[in-house]
Amino acid sequence: MAPDLPSQAAPVRRLPQRRLPPDVPHMAPTRSLRLQTLGLWLRAHQRPLWWAQWAVVAVYAVLLVVPALLPLPGATARVWSNLTLFAQFVFWGLWWPGVLLSVLLFGRLWCGIFCPEGALTAFASRHGRGRAIPHWLRWPGWPFAAFALTTVYGQMISVYHVPQATLLILGASTLAAVLTGYLYGREKRVWCRYLCPVNGVFGLLARLAPVHFAVDARAWDACAPDRARLMRFNCEPMVPVRTMESAAPCHMCGRCAGFRDAVTLAPRLPGSEIVTAGARTATGWDSLLIIAGMIGLATAAFLWGTSPWFAALRQAVPQGLAEVGLRDLRETALPWWVLASRPGWPGGATVADGLALSAWLAGGAALLSLLVALPLALATRILGRWSWPRFHHLAQSLIPVAACGLILGLSDLTVTLLRAEGLAAVTGLRLAVAGLAVAGSLVLAWQIARQSVAPPWRRVAATGAVAAALLPPLGCWGLLFGWW
Repeated sequence: MAPDLPSQAAPVRRLPQRRLPPDVPHMAPTRSLRLQTLGLWLRAHQRPLWWAQWAVVAVYAVLLVVPALLPLPGATARVWSNLTLFAQFVFWGLWWPGVLLSVLLFGRLWCGIFCPEGALTAFASRHGRGRAIPHWLRWPGWPFAAFALTTVYGQMISVYHVPQATLLILGASTLAAVLTGYLYGREKRVWCRYLCPVNGVFGLLARLAPVHFAVDARAWDACAPDRARLMRFNCEPMVPVRTMESAAPCHMCGRCAGFRDAVTLAPRLPGSEIVTAGARTATGWDSLLIIAGMIGLATAAFLWGTSPWFAALRQAVPQGLAEVGLRDLRETALPWWVLASRPGWPGGATVADGLALSAWLAGGAALLSLLVALPLALATRILGRWSWPRFHHLAQSLIPVAACGLILGLSDLTVTLLRAEGLAAVTGLRLAVAGLAVAGSLVLAWQIARQSVAPPWRRVAATGAVAAALLPPLGCWGLLFGWW
């Protein structure tokens, strides 16, 4: 049954138009008022949104399960005539790139209103045991660890191309979300808050969004106690709303809109949160996810399928195993749920293939991370004495480029499938998207550097060092989309 969501909030009324936040002084007042109204609309229509969320769950289940029950498509199959290819195209070619883009534009609206795992874990939490959340589950490194493990395992079993692999990874993730909600939920999305593999990525991308729920702490405190007791809402992702200064954990569900006349959906300049609040909210785990995860590991994962360097590595590993007396590993086959065979791998996937792919992913991620982190460290030092908070702040200027890499990498499947239909000509679009991402990162780097007390020439030099940090991922995109 649907939760009694509307009863958790006070009667909806139109808020008086409030002064815009200081970081968006030139935004039109009418736009601010429209966004406030939209926020209140979200709050007033929780039940229809609940049904929309379960409709997404149904579509998700069909795309996840049905292709895994069908035979693999033949060489002559096409997207518009084969259900497996069509589901693959919709799921990986449109759905996931579209989700990432939506987070950049609207914050984590996907998480709060449409995410199927979010709906299922929230449902389980309302009917579960409500145990105390264990300490290990609150470990702040889970967003990076879950992203890294899912990315590596997904590449090993070819999650983008094998429907059974998609069902294995995403099905296991969905079951884990339901189990977490059942054990620890208490009407909260514990899975989404701590363990979701894309929680960290979505949180970083949401900091760029041009809209957010702004909180006026003075209005919150000024609300009359008698009236405040009549106003209630359930924040499922467990965000401390009164002190919220980052859009990273907020699911944009709208339940808190209008609370104490202090919470409003408001416009802001894209990336303004990173500039104004990044120094306080950035952490080392954020930097690790940006540099080693979204740029390093993800780029290596997108490259290996077309890389001649990986092909050479795959030939060299069996020779190395033979030299150290491990000849049998060259022909020892692995089950598909450990390593899936690829076209051009006669005889199936072997231990040697698994070692080659593991070495590529680990080595590529480490090399790219080092090539990005060193210029970033130089930029930090140029602006003054070494400071980890400043390093983490500058690392957030790379989010536009890191996000662009994920979107372009995932959309490569879209392009591949459309080219088979004779429909794709996207080189110019890719260049435009990449250029926009680079410009966004450089603008953020310059604005962060301007906050330093260093002389102007040092700020310019630091921005140039950040520009050098962008060259490795740009070079990889050139290899993937042009030279290979």
